[in-house]
Amino acid sequence: MRVATTRADRRRGTPADLLVVGLGNPGAEYERSRHNVGAEVVALLVERHGGRLRRGKEHAQADEVRVAGKRLALAIPSTYMNDSGQAVAPLVRRYGVADDLHALVVVHDELDLPVGRLKLKVGGGLAGHNGLRSIKAHLHDDDFVRIRIGVGKPPSKEQGANHVLKRVPKAERLELDVAVQEAADAVESILTDGVEVTMNRVNTRA
Repeated sequence: MRVATTRADRRRGTPADLLVVGLGNPGAEYERSRHNVGAEVVALLVERHGGRLRRGKEHAQADEVRVAGKRLALAIPSTYMNDSGQAVAPLVRRYGVADDLHALVVVHDELDLPVGRLKLKVGGGLAGHNGLRSIKAHLHDDDFVRIRIGVGKPPSKEQGANHVLKRVPKAERLELDVAVQEAADAVESILTDGVEVTMNRVNTRA
């Protein structure tokens, strides 16, 4: 399904080859929390490729870098997680991927995966993730690529919201740091090798 655009929204020039959006919450109190691992991946990619995130009118910080001769757009919404779609919808228009949502990669935390485990998927269910739910509502489509970073389920008596917003114990944090690096590698693989090859490589790891 195409995302509706206006003349003012349409990007001039060549579209980005890939738009990667890392989900999280703004503010120092949420840094290094489980919910912000997606944003950490984008921040790492910006650092790797000499970019600089800048705040724009799309309710996000964004930049575009070149990787292997291709245009990689990177963004972190400035909205809270539950309103991520307010940023993503204008970003897909700005970077010219509204007609091909397979060129949109959303990186996010996943309760249904063990800590540090990565999985890629295209479209499908949202697993109760409010950030994904907001993106689907604003795009009127869910056929985008997701890089899911496992953060594990909370203890039985703890609410999921508290689990993902808390600071992470040191041992678990080390696992997440490795996963953030691997997720950034997966983004680069999608850009150079494509979604299917990367999905097979990542999803078949032990």
